[in-house]
Amino acid sequence: MEIIERVKKHAPITGEHLAEMLGIARPTIRSDLALLVMLGYLDAKPKVGYFLGKTLEREESSYKKLDGIYVKDVMGLPVVLQETATVNDAVVSLFLENVGTLMIVSSNRALVGIVSRKDLLKVTLGNAGAPSMPISLVMTRHPNIVTVSPEDHVIDAARKMIHHQVDSLPVVSLDAEQDKDGVIGRITKTTMTKLMLELAAN
Repeated sequence: MEIIERVKKHAPITGEHLAEMLGIARPTIRSDLALLVMLGYLDAKPKVGYFLGKTLEREESSYKKLDGIYVKDVMGLPVVLQETATVNDAVVSLFLENVGTLMIVSSNRALVGIVSRKDLLKVTLGNAGAPSMPISLVMTRHPNIVTVSPEDHVIDAARKMIHHQVDSLPVVSLDAEQDKDGVIGRITKTTMTKLMLELAAN
């Protein structure tokens, strides 16, 4: 918001001065300023002016803690399954590894698909022949797989998860020789939650 940006740069600043900088009348921004003070984004002192509030300081501090943390710093080991596997193999792997998503790879470990609990539920319910089906018939393939790179910032990974409504993302690294994305890790909502808790505790 422009008001907050101006206060950041010029604090302490009076309401009159703020209105002048924004090219609007003082009464026009009075309600905005009152709301921002109420929410803690701004603070005000009589005859001094407006300055940043505690809420904004806390949010900026949290963001600064995340600055410099990349996917490679927090990613876990990928749980992979060969593309020659069956639906039954996938169900067994999900339970043994206690994960919500499996990465399906080719013989040279290139990512070819992804399969979730929901995918397996859909295909197995009421389908007696499902266990012997090839996993390749059930998995989501490129270009519908959302991935991240180890060099991506954790904030970008979180945005992707929220935007695409997925619980985990494969971490891939391009194999220049084969021109394929090789799976090297995974990042999940649980990873992100743990990270936030660790940062909050520091």
